[in-house]
Amino acid sequence: MTSTDQDAPDTPDGSNTPRTAGNSTASSGRVTAPQAMRGAASQLGELLGTAPESVSALRPAPDGWTADVEVVELERVPDTMTVMATYRVSLDAQGQLLGYERARRYARGQLDRGR
Repeated sequence: MTSTDQDAPDTPDGSNTPRTAGNSTASSGRVTAPQAMRGAASQLGELLGTAPESVSALRPAPDGWTADVEVVELERVPDTMTVMATYRVSLDAQGQLLGYERARRYARGQLDRGR
């Protein structure tokens, strides 16, 4: 093949789209950690109808990602008494939400004591 051949792939994987930092997935087809964090928070927020506070943990899984997302469940005064929840979110390798479960509820001002 010559470099002017229209059928020649531009990348080793045979696609005509070069892999760059701006592409939505890593070269393995798996979303990156920052993309997984944003996806977990936004998709959970859409399902629950509330804006998540933060992503407190993110772990790679064999088939995607697992994230812990912190959500306000009930606003209280003072703010330290606001009821928070940690949701465990499972994402596939492309960053699509597969499932979620509430792992714990706690007051915003509560500190974790020796586990």
